[in-house]
Amino acid sequence: PSFGFLFDIDGVLVRGKTPIPAARTAFQKLVNPQGQFLVPVVFVTNAGNCLRQKKADQLSHLLGVPISQDQVMMSHSPLRMFKHYHEKCVLVSGQGPLLDIAQDLGFCQPITIDTLREKRPLLDAVDHDRRPHVLVSGDFCFKPLSVVLFGEPVRWETSLQLIIDVLLTRGYPGNPYEQENYPHIPVLACNMDLMWVAEAQSPRFGHGTFMVCLENIYKKITGKDLKYEALMGKPSRLTYQYAEHLIRAQALQRSWEQPIQTLYAVGDNLMTDVYGANLWEKELARAAAARCRSVLVCTGVYSPHAEAPLDARDGAAESVFHGHRDFGFDPALLEPHHVVPDVDAAVDLVFQLENFAP
Repeated sequence: PSFGFLFDIDGVLVRGKTPIPAARTAFQKLVNPQGQFLVPVVFVTNAGNCLRQKKADQLSHLLGVPISQDQVMMSHSPLRMFKHYHEKCVLVSGQGPLLDIAQDLGFCQPITIDTLREKRPLLDAVDHDRRPHVLVSGDFCFKPLSVVLFGEPVRWETSLQLIIDVLLTRGYPGNPYEQENYPHIPVLACNMDLMWVAEAQSPRFGHGTFMVCLENIYKKITGKDLKYEALMGKPSRLTYQYAEHLIRAQALQRSWEQPIQTLYAVGDNLMTDVYGANLWEKELARAAAARCRSVLVCTGVYSPHAEAPLDARDGAAESVFHGHRDFGFDPALLEPHHVVPDVDAAVDLVFQLENFAP
């Protein structure tokens, strides 16, 4: 094969925990009778609340084909490359097995929001029922030197408060705020999705919504912009660069000698899947060996019956931009190369375009 697939998961293969019927049919076409993939495949999800192996196991059960963890790219996977942060104490925010995820990525001294709250209980004061009845002066020997945002947490008010505390005290939460602490300690964020699709009829808040809250609270208090050391997850260039690396590693492992010339990014979200693939195609294709083609399915965030969310001819386009604050907006990058009903139709289309007969 001279091509590979980058598959989104939510809205393409599942809605919440409910499989999309076309997914299993599609993947039967992608493997041989022994269960080996006929083309390189990477699952590129903006989720970040579990380990790659768990996601691979879930996908294997869902699709009825064996998936390895090396085929799974979580939003936080590129953090493996940020080795200069791995030895430092980092505050991690999100949900799921955060310490396991952080350590699997290479971080040696992660500390969670919950641990920080236990050590500094007076800092979490929004919920009156959770305020300590007895003042506790717990020892806190950690000094977070950076903040890693893996995904949306459960108690937003607690995470927002404690992250702000760490940023405004340079890692000494509990100390008075110091306005001159700018720029603040580094913040690395994964998954900028404003919304995502589960079983509900309308999209749900994603980690991007939490980031909007954090950015605006920080600016309201300090008058300055929250700065990110790195932004990961679709549509970031870093994500597609890492995904291409995984595709080539698969081809090398299978001893496929023909170079991979085209990547097909199959997703349901204009602002993440399509925008990211087109951005890679536009800005990085010169430095990459492969071009990228976006394939939009209609089983998730995107609905062909809804009004177009953005129109390059409409002067109000900026007001409905769902992407992250730090991404330049180009309406042309929201145009998918192909639109199909579902992932099964996407696989059929690509096989036809590539004249590929399994």
